[in-house]
Amino acid sequence: MIHLREISIEHVKNENAVFPFNIPAITNLGRLTFNTPVTILVGENGTGKSTLIEGIALAAQSIAIGSEEIGRDTTLTSLQPLVDCLKLVWNKRTRRGFFLRAEDVFGYIKRIHQIRQSMLEETARIDREYEGRSEYSKNLAKMPASSSLQGLESRYGEDADAYSHGEFFLTLFQSRFVPGGLYLLDEPEAALSPLRQLSLISLIKEMILQDAQFIIATHSPILMAFPEASLMDFDKSPPAATDYDQLEHVILYRSFLSDPQAFIKEL
Repeated sequence: MIHLREISIEHVKNENAVFPFNIPAITNLGRLTFNTPVTILVGENGTGKSTLIEGIALAAQSIAIGSEEIGRDTTLTSLQPLVDCLKLVWNKRTRRGFFLRAEDVFGYIKRIHQIRQSMLEETARIDREYEGRSEYSKNLAKMPASSSLQGLESRYGEDADAYSHGEFFLTLFQSRFVPGGLYLLDEPEAALSPLRQLSLISLIKEMILQDAQFIIATHSPILMAFPEASLMDFDKSPPAATDYDQLEHVILYRSFLSDPQAFIKEL
């Protein structure tokens, strides 16, 4: 399912070419059409991949996996001029899915920990306050906090801090991927081993069979190899569709792995 069919940048009013309009791929983007359920944005650091994903997330008012809700995240404030010029065209508007930046996950773990601690403190307070009263009235008073705590623990376990970074990433994807969602992922491979990246590909394959759409910025040749994904090269301005074997990332990795010692010796 392709929910978001097209984006375009129109009516740019930025004569001084400050961020984000000092990025050629953003300024010259024009129109970008999504023809497949998985679109992968590829390019060097600073080419605008993450900036565009963030702009789409803001314009779509996506749920953010991070320490702040997307509308309150001050790290995204500078993108408002882009959002003002960004037009989204939908086949079917969806409110499902989420926006994730790899660097925000630590903040999200902290946020989950704080919510869980708050629920535990609330149930302990009710236990003290209702001491000597019936179990029925005590359980009734505790129900909202207990239900929230149970839902949190069923999704992430009793202690999110007990997971490794990579384990939490996969647990997060497994628990938060739902049918019919639009998922905007910025470098989701950051904490994942090659084997775990293959596990993520397996999850994405399952979700596109359930009407999900993914737009992913990545440096991972493993994720870039996703079957039938559209690959957009942000090293070009405007970004252009390309083939897997033509990607600089893929060419570089193949050259390195064919003879790593010789490759390093030349540095």
